[in-house]
Amino acid sequence: MSYSFKNITCDLEDNIMLITLNRPKVLNSLSSEVFSELKTVFEKMRDDQEVKVVVVTGAGDKAFAAGSDVSEMSQYSLVEAREFALQVNKAQQAIAHFPKPTIAAINGFAFGGGLEVAMCCDIRIASEKAKMGQPEINLGIIPGGGGTQRLSRLIGLGRAKELVYTGLPISAQRAYEIGLVNQVVPHEHLIGEALKLAKKIAEKSSVTLKFAKSAMDTGIDMDLENALKTEIELFAECFGTEDGKEGLSAFTEKRKPNFADK
Repeated sequence: MSYSFKNITCDLEDNIMLITLNRPKVLNSLSSEVFSELKTVFEKMRDDQEVKVVVVTGAGDKAFAAGSDVSEMSQYSLVEAREFALQVNKAQQAIAHFPKPTIAAINGFAFGGGLEVAMCCDIRIASEKAKMGQPEINLGIIPGGGGTQRLSRLIGLGRAKELVYTGLPISAQRAYEIGLVNQVVPHEHLIGEALKLAKKIAEKSSVTLKFAKSAMDTGIDMDLENALKTEIELFAECFGTEDGKEGLSAFTEKRKPNFADK
């Protein structure tokens, strides 16, 4: 499948798609065109069997994405702002509901819309030089791409309110301490570490990974009793797959499983 875009680059190797936000001159700011491309690429990758794990990062050494394109946003009317937020939501939902594992490799500034995109990914790995925050309050607006919602679900309501109310950035280490990122690594090793983790995940059965992601993403918004029922159903589904049978057989036969992604 062909992947060619104006504002993002796509590199597929060993079943891992590396998507790079590629507007370094403007710190990879997220225009409406960028969001449109993100929506398109994630929709295309859903059915691409060659893609098992996706890593998202930013071009250059300064920014993952320094936020939405303020020069574009500053001209919006109320109606246009709502339309933009709805477009952003569609792109972010395409990422958040993508059935395969996703990793954000945060190589620098991840502010506003940039952090919101990173929060749509399953796992976040940050460079030690990275800084994160929701600075919209400083512009007289609030986050409109999930910053008031996904952030509180990840780090708790009190901490999220502090970040949104103050608009202050936090360091990668602080982000790790409050659970916003999974790892902090040396800047020069960021992409290598992200790809290393992606390769470990890509070795697993894509069918089983899909079940695992569905169980967690669906269950998190349910009460525990219904979430456990969902888990039971997806657990049982594994036994009807070729990879479920292969994995269990390999264990009893003391060999490495050979998953067929079926």
